[in-house]
Amino acid sequence: MNTMTAALYVRVSTGRQAEKDLSLPDQEKQLRAYCEHQRWGIYKVYAEPGASARDGKRPIFQEMIFDARSKAHPFDIILTLTTSRFFRDAAEARIYKKALAAHGVKVAAIHQEVSDDPTGGFIEGIFELFDQYESDMNSYHTLRAMKENARKGFINGSTPKFGFMAVKATDG
Repeated sequence: MNTMTAALYVRVSTGRQAEKDLSLPDQEKQLRAYCEHQRWGIYKVYAEPGASARDGKRPIFQEMIFDARSKAHPFDIILTLTTSRFFRDAAEARIYKKALAAHGVKVAAIHQEVSDDPTGGFIEGIFELFDQYESDMNSYHTLRAMKENARKGFINGSTPKFGFMAVKATDG
């Protein structure tokens, strides 16, 4: 019998996604099904609604890392749906995974399974680099669109500066 115990990490980037999206429940459902298939126990679901994975400044993420490094060693593996749920910075992902491995905790993405050999590590690194690239490109395009919106005289969702007021734009 396999006595592996998993921590499930589910995340969406924005609070709006968490409120309106079905992603968090779906991520959890898929991770639970994976554990059931593997006959693994589940220690806890760490759900992070509305936190970017570009850095580690995520309260639930940090709680999970603290638990993983504790003497109690409550779980053996952190499961995510894809590598982008864990981190969108390739270097940071590697740093955290190495620190976790020193405590006997592995990180795995169930839709991007890789082997535990050097080739698997190389492929996982490619996934992580792609996650970072995708995040960087999303930021680039968002900033580009916001600049164009501002050039046209529109507000990008902030409060108007003192002495100005926002008015609803009309098509015409």
